[in-house]
Amino acid sequence: MKRPCAIIGHRGARGLFPENTLEGFAAALALGIDAVELDVALTADDVVVVTHDPALNPNLTRDTHGAWLEAPTPSLRLLRAADLSAYDVGRLRPGTAYSALYPNQSPRDGACIPTLDAVLRLDRLAQFVIELKTLPGEPGRTASGPELAEAVLATADATDATPRVTVEGFDWRGPRHLHRTRPDVRLAWLTRAETVRDAATWWDGPVPADFGGSVPRAVAAEGGPVWAPDHNDLTHALVDEAHALGLQVIPWTVNDPADMRRLIGWGVDGLVTDRPDRARAIVADASAPYR
Repeated sequence: MKRPCAIIGHRGARGLFPENTLEGFAAALALGIDAVELDVALTADDVVVVTHDPALNPNLTRDTHGAWLEAPTPSLRLLRAADLSAYDVGRLRPGTAYSALYPNQSPRDGACIPTLDAVLRLDRLAQFVIELKTLPGEPGRTASGPELAEAVLATADATDATPRVTVEGFDWRGPRHLHRTRPDVRLAWLTRAETVRDAATWWDGPVPADFGGSVPRAVAAEGGPVWAPDHNDLTHALVDEAHALGLQVIPWTVNDPADMRRLIGWGVDGLVTDRPDRARAIVADASAPYR
């Protein structure tokens, strides 16, 4: 039996366009993918903005004079939303290890860090996967999980986008808060080896041992419906276990074609990828090994 596999563009489509920008999201959606994934943080004036890092990233940030920022850079939580328009995040800094990872990224000079409001208004039909970027082990450096979750939902409600969003986080406090207060919101529970190892912090209490060592069982106990693991931590048996628990399995960040084919063969429900163009071709290939 074929299991459909959704294609979700990571940070828009980081392998092709500047990450977490309006320009990048528009170009990614034009590829005909199922959804885009993005990261959010809260500014000093409590505006939800779309960015991955708790501070401005010197690998992709220039000032109004075109000069690349040098570390240490300002924290997003200490900047106002209006301050962010002064920074250009439309291309990768040449000569860095980060830029070498994405040699096919096409720059969009002038792109800035957008508000979530602007992104959700970009396309009234698009699906968005919104990752809450909060750090439970570093209180004060970011907003708390529940605080950011509330701000995201206020923005989604104001733009009539709530039915089109999935909210996720490694810090399970945010999704857990929404599970209690907004059962209409679709949730995903992110995991990677480090957060499973330090689950008492990232999951705010529960640990894998409470579930016989099973991460899928821990996700199911939170209410699911989506488990979003690092694809390097995934096995066929774990996919089967999660499906038996009624969960969807959507691993990240899957860029290698061999990994894509293997995971599709295992029956995953979606792929989060920097190269959604590549993933679309593989999913569309009639010879791709669905089970």
